[in-house]
Amino acid sequence: MQKPNYIPLAMLLIISIVAVLSPSVPTQIVTEGINSGDTAWMLVATALVLLMTPGLAYFYGGMVNNKNVISTMLQSFVAMGVISVLWVVVGFSLAFGTSIGGFIGNPMDHFMFKGVLDGKPWSLAASIPLVVFAFFQLKFAVITPALVTGSMAERINFRSYVLFMILFSLFVYAPLAHMTWHPEGILFKRGVLDFAGGTVVHMSAGWAALAGALYLKRRKSQIEASYFPPANIPFVLLGTGLLWFGWFGFNAGSAVGATPLAASAFATTNTAAAAAGLAWVLFDAAKGKKVSALGFCIGAVVGLVAITPAAGFVTVPTAIFIGTISSIISNYVAHLRSKSTLDDTLDVFPCHGVGGMVGMVMTGIFASKGINSAVTVEGLAFGETGLFIEHMIALVGVSAFAFGMSFLLLKVTDLILPLRVTEEDEKVGLDVSQHDEYLIEA
Repeated sequence: MQKPNYIPLAMLLIISIVAVLSPSVPTQIVTEGINSGDTAWMLVATALVLLMTPGLAYFYGGMVNNKNVISTMLQSFVAMGVISVLWVVVGFSLAFGTSIGGFIGNPMDHFMFKGVLDGKPWSLAASIPLVVFAFFQLKFAVITPALVTGSMAERINFRSYVLFMILFSLFVYAPLAHMTWHPEGILFKRGVLDFAGGTVVHMSAGWAALAGALYLKRRKSQIEASYFPPANIPFVLLGTGLLWFGWFGFNAGSAVGATPLAASAFATTNTAAAAAGLAWVLFDAAKGKKVSALGFCIGAVVGLVAITPAAGFVTVPTAIFIGTISSIISNYVAHLRSKSTLDDTLDVFPCHGVGGMVGMVMTGIFASKGINSAVTVEGLAFGETGLFIEHMIALVGVSAFAFGMSFLLLKVTDLILPLRVTEEDEKVGLDVSQHDEYLIEA
């Protein structure tokens, strides 16, 4: 039994008291201009995106060894609790409040959701209530730190992870969301396109994952070359299905309305995932490997990642190319990682980081005005260079920011709470050492 720790509970109680003192009661709920069809679709899309986090839990939980299944899955589930509260308190305001220098929103604009229930709709989502937009965006904020956990699985202290997740959301995710999606954000104003989070979600998570793998160093099992097979491949299949299903809300929902653009994003999403799943197993077969369930699942997720920034800007046939190329590149990077001493447990950087970067490059090449009128400068494939150059500059800048800030936050977290479990806890497994819970197999 570990020592009692009253601080987290005390903090939640303080937040609860502040919430009662700041109830944010609406004076008049705005209804003018609200479209019931768009609102209904966005409520559904919001629920679909939330489903992705349990999907990720199954996806990651099935790939670790059987001593760490529960702990790995809980790291995704607890994000739904922690980030949901943080988002209401200050997260939404930091991401979408009045811009401060194009880098971050004013934390007091929507502190404790002030003005969200009765506020005017978001300028780029004018047909749905502001609260629906806020909660749709919350689901993106929830899954992003959960994605990072795959790189540090089987060796991270649970309490330290929760602290890092909070810091990451405040100092990495919120600024990137503001810079990319707020009309006054510096990337938005430079014309950088990210339809549904290739930069904000997947690149930030991928670079944070790389920082985490480097900072926590290698698992003892990897140093000793001890092989532990994935605990449950059917879990991975189930997780992939939930992710694929939820991703329709992720990408098609980013059209923020029940529109032809949402339908186009829906179609490109499915097409890229299908092509990428096939590309991964066929690339493996070309190297003499057998077709595997794990390979198809990983490939499909890479395709979903890569199409995310481009989903509402490219054609359906182009999605086949994006899915195929991103899958082959990520497969190769994952192979290189396996030959190195880098212990990114579940290859988060090769899949999400590299997949997000490939998607950002592909958006700079194939974005078309014919698909989305928000494209003011078309991609390189249409003879224009401006968008592609801006994307290359943003790719370098976002990568440096996400990796550097994440590494710094890991150091800060480690100074407050040790990030890595003891060697004995790692040997026993995190399910028991961190949670006193056991996976009982039938």
